[in-house]
Amino acid sequence: MPFLELTVRCRQAEQPRREHALEDVGALAVTLLDAEAGTSDEHAILEPGVGETPLWDEVALSALFPHDADALLLLAALDAFDPALDWSGAAFRQVADQDWERAWMDQYVPLRFGARTWIVPWDQALPDDARTDDAAVVRLDPGLAFGSGTHPTTALCLRWLDALATEGRLRGAAVLDFGCGSGILALAALALGASGADAVDNDPQALQATRDNASRNGLDTHLRAWAPDDAPDGPWPVVVANILATALDALAPTLAARTAPGGRIALSGILDGQQAALVQRYSEWFDALAVTVDGDWVRIDGIRR
Repeated sequence: MPFLELTVRCRQAEQPRREHALEDVGALAVTLLDAEAGTSDEHAILEPGVGETPLWDEVALSALFPHDADALLLLAALDAFDPALDWSGAAFRQVADQDWERAWMDQYVPLRFGARTWIVPWDQALPDDARTDDAAVVRLDPGLAFGSGTHPTTALCLRWLDALATEGRLRGAAVLDFGCGSGILALAALALGASGADAVDNDPQALQATRDNASRNGLDTHLRAWAPDDAPDGPWPVVVANILATALDALAPTLAARTAPGGRIALSGILDGQQAALVQRYSEWFDALAVTVDGDWVRIDGIRR
């Protein structure tokens, strides 16, 4: 089935706002590429620093919509969502599945988060720094599910899990990954020493990607993937939820009930500016709520009262 693709160039600083707008008007997927790729070999692949999110000064955003979407209506909706953004340079074309589905993997490189955690594309060699005995390596193929480590929301959670492991709080603990996407956070927790993980998502493609990645890492006996209605009630000593702020608000009682007393929780998928309301919301159940900012994105973590 073909798709309608919208492509627009923007500066790095505008990327989060534009991506948020595209998702709000119904984009099925958003891909970030170097806007200068092809004009100079030095721009073709970005080599990020340790734990950094790869992003170029000039970014080309490509968003996919259903093939029968009306381009003019999409532009009108984007203008209405954020009138300060200029979409006049947007270009549209029809693309087939094979044009986009796996193309982004060509620029997906091994990434390190915190002291020990490595996310490595399944078909690439391990970096030398990831060959140590204490490295926690996850081989990943996200498929069509969210979660490769390159987005700040995922990176914030990976660094939090890595810090928990350094503190000795993950060893032998069970973990709940609510909104698991590719399973990246559940698998990282297992690689860091968790005894088991339950991964929950309402997208069947995400559950399949999670199971596939668990098998790829030899962790399928330690991970269970669930649709929300089928998942156990817990509680778990470690809970991580990388979803959107509106969902985190609605799910607050559910996530609180699934966090064991004294347990740790991390919430991500939050835009900078949305954290105050969520901190107040979760303070009903959690102490020591802390906010960590990465660019335009925020993580909130705390301890279950």
